[in-house]
Amino acid sequence: MGGSVITPEDVLESLMNDGTIDTIRLKIINQLKNNEELKRNTITMVEQSKVLNTPGAEKQTKRELFDALRGELETPVLEKASKAVWELILDTNGLGKEISEVVERVYRRLSGNESLSQPAFAPVEKDGEGKEREKEKPSEMGESSTRKRTYGEMNAADMGEAVLSGSSDHLPAA
Repeated sequence: MGGSVITPEDVLESLMNDGTIDTIRLKIINQLKNNEELKRNTITMVEQSKVLNTPGAEKQTKRELFDALRGELETPVLEKASKAVWELILDTNGLGKEISEVVERVYRRLSGNESLSQPAFAPVEKDGEGKEREKEKPSEMGESSTRKRTYGEMNAADMGEAVLSGSSDHLPAA
């Protein structure tokens, strides 16, 4: 790509096609699952729920309670989760730093300033002799090869666009 202008869309497409967006999404989900403060806040919200603390709640079916709880708590719980995701993404020492480095590396690679043998989140395989080697990635197979993206890859575009644009409107609910 040498002298052409590299756009954020070019970088995002590369990240989607090589599986990096999916890898980042999994890291975010795993960190959210391990976020004890988020768990405690959610438990507290449920315990203090008007739905559960209303007389007669014990006579409702599980489905009725669940639907009512969802109506009451979905927005505040998702707001807290969204805030936690942005803290992860913007963290200059943890995942945020890793994301910035990956985006920079892909940008440099697309600009022709870095060798193609340095993938973003490189999957590593062992060859027949037990030596580690990079797994060939679709984006490195040549621009002329066409490949349909999976549903997961297409959904990853929403998160990638949100990361690049700084918007939380496209972030998936975690």
